[in-house]
Amino acid sequence: MQSKGKSTFRQRQRAKKKSEDGLIRLNRYIAKAGICSRREADKFIEAGVVKVNGKVVTQMGYKLQLSDEVKFNDTKIKSETLRYLLLNKPKNYSGRMDDISKKRTVRELINGACKEAITPIGRLGKNATGLLLFTNDTELAKKLSNPQKRIKEIYHLLLDKKLKSADLKKLQDGGSIHRKQAAIDSVSYISGKDKNEIGLELSMGGIKMANIIFEQIGYKVQRIDRVFFAGLSKKDLPRKRHRFLSNEEINLLKRL
Repeated sequence: MQSKGKSTFRQRQRAKKKSEDGLIRLNRYIAKAGICSRREADKFIEAGVVKVNGKVVTQMGYKLQLSDEVKFNDTKIKSETLRYLLLNKPKNYSGRMDDISKKRTVRELINGACKEAITPIGRLGKNATGLLLFTNDTELAKKLSNPQKRIKEIYHLLLDKKLKSADLKKLQDGGSIHRKQAAIDSVSYISGKDKNEIGLELSMGGIKMANIIFEQIGYKVQRIDRVFFAGLSKKDLPRKRHRFLSNEEINLLKRL
């Protein structure tokens, strides 16, 4: 038989949970609106630049209803569902969403995928192909763009000529490339391919660094394909197609 004390406590907990249904922390609301990260939002709240229903809120941990009006620097903002979309980018599409000078951009490849305004993390140039991640999660985008996080990327490169074994060893040993700067985790010939097709694993520098690495030893990268990014693979994702990440993949990214 349950004691009256335990029963009363559980009733209070259920009542508390019910009263908080539909509430969201203000810093999370701001982050979901795409303004900044939750940590940065706390600083803005403390600075007094956030208003809820016309009143300045500086209280940490403040919760509000989604129907409340929120203004950031006197501009109305709206929280939205966080989206994470992975595209296998084809060649001849600009990787910039706002590149109006180009006839074809990645924007048209994901047009209509969701109503939220999502943007790519990092860039893939017009001639580069492979994985490009889009999101409106500014906190995650900032983390994955931070060089100090050393996010793992794997590229399939096509060089203008066969890579000499001596040059390959030079790269594997560091050679003329400062290993810390280039952050070469692995470089090798691709099994079953000619020796001008190379697999390169980096955790710093991205595509720009991949080009520099081979230019410095007398090779030109003719084609570059990003096949792996931050734990995500292009397996079962055909060129020019996109898909939303699974909850498991999203959680993986947030743990990086």
